[in-house]
Amino acid sequence: MAHSRLGIVLSTATDAPPRELMAIGKLAEDYGYEAVLVNEGRGDALACAEAIALATDTIKVGTNIANIYYRHAFLTAMTAQTIAELSEGRLILGLGMSHRPLLEAMGIEMTNPRQYLGEYAQTIKDILHGEAGSGFFEAKACLYSVPILLAALTTASAEVAGREADGIMPFLAGRDYLGQLTTATSNAAKSVGKDPKDMDCIMSIPTFVSEDNDAAMSAARHNLAFFAGLPNYRLQWRRCGFEAEMAAAEEAWTNSDRRAAGNAISDTMVEQVCIYGSPGQCREQIEAFRQAGAAMPVLAVSPVNEQRLDATRKAIKLLS
Repeated sequence: MAHSRLGIVLSTATDAPPRELMAIGKLAEDYGYEAVLVNEGRGDALACAEAIALATDTIKVGTNIANIYYRHAFLTAMTAQTIAELSEGRLILGLGMSHRPLLEAMGIEMTNPRQYLGEYAQTIKDILHGEAGSGFFEAKACLYSVPILLAALTTASAEVAGREADGIMPFLAGRDYLGQLTTATSNAAKSVGKDPKDMDCIMSIPTFVSEDNDAAMSAARHNLAFFAGLPNYRLQWRRCGFEAEMAAAEEAWTNSDRRAAGNAISDTMVEQVCIYGSPGQCREQIEAFRQAGAAMPVLAVSPVNEQRLDATRKAIKLLS
């Protein structure tokens, strides 16, 4: 752990109260993890990151990712500045544009999302640098540097991150596809005069820790089947070479059949997208993701025949 970056991501899509997330963040800090991030499901990722920051001393905190359609860029920047200053520079701000079907269900219109993501990131950087607004709303420069990373399912989104941000946060990309995303990021950064070596890649990876390999594989299939119900992830996985799996999964979801969608997920797909199995096997897979381009793998732990929070605590201890 001293020489290899490793993080954990916690989910607001579960029923875990904020104090549980704070306790798990402290546990991750105690076991030497570099960062604990929070995704934005049914809760406020930035608020949870702030709570974890107040419960910890050294571990980095942040979002993986915060939805750009939920907040005006000014509010995101002001909240980020607050967390950065409370945590004394430990914030990592991950931003993304979510999924059209989910936003439309909330009455939110997604227009030119990739362009909006780039403009949103640049606006936040300007505000944090004290280079935006006027009069009463004139920005005051943040006392600490806040790295901004963007969700990247496609090379086009990775290019936006290379130009406008400090790196990418891929999710559910196959290991063999990850290099295309990091290369696109580096090339875009270089095109605007940035050093490609400064671009980070923090990758959230579904993780299933169990000595029962078959049970871990089954849990991974069930998990990936859920995400196969979203068009963006199906498209990403087709780019990764899983055309047959996605054709079968799309048909299954047309019939609202999650079991069939799970059966459509191949062993190869699980091996490319997930970390699963015994602790030793999981550590080998973490290293494989590093070799593929994930500068900091971030474990998105799901349970294997147990409660989610118990599985998360176990994984933190076993994989540190």
